[in-house]
Amino acid sequence: MTLPTILVLSDPRAGFLRALEPFAGRINHQVTFDRDKALRLAPEADMILHASFSADRIREVMPVARKAKWVHSLSAGVDTVLTPEMIAHPSVLTNGRGAYARPLGEWTMGAALFFAKQFRARLREQAEGVWRQADVEELHGRTMGIVGYGEIGRACAERARPFGMRIIGVRRRPELSAGDPLLDRCRGLDGLEELLRESDYVVLAAPSTSSTAGMIGAAQIAWMKPAAVLINVGRGSVIDEAALVLALRERRILGAALDVFAQEPLPAGHPLFVLDNVLLSPHTADRTPGWLDRAMQVFTRNLDAWLSGGELTNIVDKQAGY
Repeated sequence: MTLPTILVLSDPRAGFLRALEPFAGRINHQVTFDRDKALRLAPEADMILHASFSADRIREVMPVARKAKWVHSLSAGVDTVLTPEMIAHPSVLTNGRGAYARPLGEWTMGAALFFAKQFRARLREQAEGVWRQADVEELHGRTMGIVGYGEIGRACAERARPFGMRIIGVRRRPELSAGDPLLDRCRGLDGLEELLRESDYVVLAAPSTSSTAGMIGAAQIAWMKPAAVLINVGRGSVIDEAALVLALRERRILGAALDVFAQEPLPAGHPLFVLDNVLLSPHTADRTPGWLDRAMQVFTRNLDAWLSGGELTNIVDKQAGY
């Protein structure tokens, strides 16, 4: 029996590839990140595992991967993977959705506490040897509004609810959250203004698509409360960064906690580096111990189903972009 051939686009030395060892005898896999070798192997691949966070190789191999019926990206966000070559290819695309939700939910709560408890001021006073008592806020009773209430958004809600927070959401298909006990309310995109006006903490967990680009601009920031905090764990393209910088400089909102940016790495000298009402993380909020192993577990569950003739999960709508 001919084994299915899998092309793994990755550094062959990557430790997370150990997750493929239990499939010995069920698959024939080739691991490379060398361009020439990848192009040579791609025409015979039945399946491609995109295990790199660079889009270069996948863009190059898709036109020649004529046999591939399935492509999996370890990343949850597929904006860099959805090249014209990928969209045009007839293969099914799946992603790592679910592997990153828990740590992003934890980081979101850390960011909310950072501003509520004024940790930056306490650290500054400690460094200066100053004893200055001040009132701080509780999360209890505050409203967290989640834009993009998918798995990451729900992970944030799961962690906010025990603090006694009220949770409202916005998503393209709110019917998918009907009956969710964590939510006080969930509406479609027509509910964005209401969410921004009501929320004390606005969490952005939306994917990068043509419809979400610049979703939070000057007008939307103007709807927010002066004491509100904007937290972005989705994609940097969702925010108009110039509008956000201006609002932060003018203290029109309390602050922003950002793990993702329009341009990454954030360019040296960018104003976000120096604003004292911003908490920055270099797109590492989900990089906790074993993060790539968790991403591989999502893939191997799908691989086992694929080899057994079952249905794939985490299928990406190539036209919708997520």
